[in-house]
Amino acid sequence: MTKLETALDTIAYVQQQTDEVILFNSFGKDSLVVLDLIAPYFKRVVCVFMYFVPDLDHINRFIKQCVCRYPNVEVIQVPHWNLTHIYRSGMYCEKRPKQKLLKLRDIADIVCKQYGIEWCFLGMKKADGMNRRLMLNTYAAAHYTNKGMCYPLADWTQKEILAYMEQHRLPEPIRYGKKASNGVGFNLDCFLWLEQNAPDDLAKIYQVFPMSQRILYEYHYNNDQK
Repeated sequence: MTKLETALDTIAYVQQQTDEVILFNSFGKDSLVVLDLIAPYFKRVVCVFMYFVPDLDHINRFIKQCVCRYPNVEVIQVPHWNLTHIYRSGMYCEKRPKQKLLKLRDIADIVCKQYGIEWCFLGMKKADGMNRRLMLNTYAAAHYTNKGMCYPLADWTQKEILAYMEQHRLPEPIRYGKKASNGVGFNLDCFLWLEQNAPDDLAKIYQVFPMSQRILYEYHYNNDQK
């Protein structure tokens, strides 16, 4: 089978079980491709976007743009599981030593229970790294599924993702910098992009993580000294 056929085989396997699914959607390249692949095959697709700071305007606009072509798709936004580690460590915020640590599976279990949906799709690929490859290889014999989690892009490469996006005219994700992983985060590229393109959203981040102001403060201070 081709890699597209393998992906469709995973989708068909899940379709035999249900007509409602969840997609963990960062609205990056991989998850946009998964959304385009699965939308025609299910009555309802609930996209779960995990945020670090809620209600950022530039992200809300992009999400609206992405889902307008799919009438059976809805989007919910939930706190990112990694926030629990950020709060526990006190990164750019007040430390919460008693914060319970969560992982992706915990968020999936919560959302599945809330919506009464048993199957989740994710855009993870073997090409993402050795750990992902080892994990996904163990699921190959089960249509790339494991305990309700589905990975239709397991065998795809980044080149194939880009080719699919171009062929199907999918929107280009927001790029804060040149790195492959490109969501909102505590890094200079992201904060410079926000400062120039979405200052109101940057202000929202400062409200939640006030000490993150040092990222741009130190950058501008060092440049002013040159």
